[in-house]
Amino acid sequence: MKLLITGICGFAGSTLAQAWLEAEPGLVVYGMDNLSRPGSEHNRTALQKLGVTLIHGDIRMPSDFDILPPVDWVIDAAANPSVLAGVDGMTSSRQLIEHNLLGTVNILEYCKRHQAGFILLSTSRVYNIATLADVAVEVKGEAFQLSGGILPSGLTPSGVAESFSTNAPVSLYGSTRLASETLALEYGETFGFPVWINRCGVLAGAGQFGKADQGIFSFWINSWLRRRPLSYIGFGGNGHQVRDCLHPRDLVTLLRKQALPGATAPVRIVNLGGGVDNAMSLAELSGWCRDRFGEHAVSSVCQMRRFDIPLLVMDSALARNTWGWQPETPLAAILEEIALHAEAHPDWLEMSGAA
Repeated sequence: MKLLITGICGFAGSTLAQAWLEAEPGLVVYGMDNLSRPGSEHNRTALQKLGVTLIHGDIRMPSDFDILPPVDWVIDAAANPSVLAGVDGMTSSRQLIEHNLLGTVNILEYCKRHQAGFILLSTSRVYNIATLADVAVEVKGEAFQLSGGILPSGLTPSGVAESFSTNAPVSLYGSTRLASETLALEYGETFGFPVWINRCGVLAGAGQFGKADQGIFSFWINSWLRRRPLSYIGFGGNGHQVRDCLHPRDLVTLLRKQALPGATAPVRIVNLGGGVDNAMSLAELSGWCRDRFGEHAVSSVCQMRRFDIPLLVMDSALARNTWGWQPETPLAAILEEIALHAEAHPDWLEMSGAA
């Protein structure tokens, strides 16, 4: 089988390529990346050693797809991953849409031309922000938890399910991913190629770039180890907000099933996350760092940011029931893996753009 991974030099793309090649040595992997993110060059070298054919290209440029060979499947791991993208002054709204939506159109046109299957790595941030922000929570220990009562449709103690509202507002970032999902399904239906949509929660693991918007767990651990400034932002400045995390290599078992010839399933969209067992608050993450590395002060900023929500955990029951998939790497192992990488790479924050 021949596979194309867009955004292959990012954390998710490079991890998927390495894990898939380990599981399937005969796989032919092509990768496309514009190498715009600090740290990408580091991953490019490692991928070349594995025999991956790398193409320096930008998914926003239709002509960059003209030089690509035909493949059987495309895994789209190329996107601006920040919910604040387009409104934080770092990127414009037009740039966000060019990356996350128009880039998807160009990939889908490539899939149409070569009848390649398409798998989109989408996001948990397609779910309605206002409803998530208004969910009643209470503090237990150092973390928010649901406080009971009537929950909105699609939310249970197990987390957010696929039936949760995707009505606006979902942020500009979330809307580009949601629009990409719809376009992908329509392209697949219209032009006769298979499409799967995987809504991923927070991805985390060793080698993740040291920026908060590209992975809060890696950023926090690397910053704590280096005694860099850290702040709890919003929600009283106590760090009680909760996320779950998932190692991207755990996606490979599912992706390989989805890429089997003639693979079918009653649903095209599933949530993929670490779930309640792999969830923790920032304050709890600080406790882990304190035990691992020693004391470090964290400041408090009570002012809220746009799009912040107190608790977001992915319910992956549909993926489990449909594909027999579940996360394999426990939270403790993910955190320790990040810590060991941080200790072995003292310049990681500078290299990956957080300096």
